[in-house]
Amino acid sequence: MASADVEFRCFVGGLAWATTDSSLQEAFSAYGDILESKIINDRETGRSRGFGFVTFRDEKAMRDAIEGMNDTPGEVVPQKVAGGVRL
Repeated sequence: MASADVEFRCFVGGLAWATTDSSLQEAFSAYGDILESKIINDRETGRSRGFGFVTFRDEKAMRDAIEGMNDTPGEVVPQKVAGGVRL
């Protein structure tokens, strides 16, 4: 399997309503290279649903972010960060 087929994605829950894709990326960029950050919005209202995903280039960055960001207060304020490897 080619390494391009592997994703290192974190679920980020409990986000402040004002969190944007770019502020999510900025908050997690200290842990490593980010391929994508995405806030999930309600289809009808366009308002944030309070969670999103961050995809890292490598597994170490993802694991460091999970350890470093869980229950960490701040502007983005994630309450839960969980991740996994998607093949």
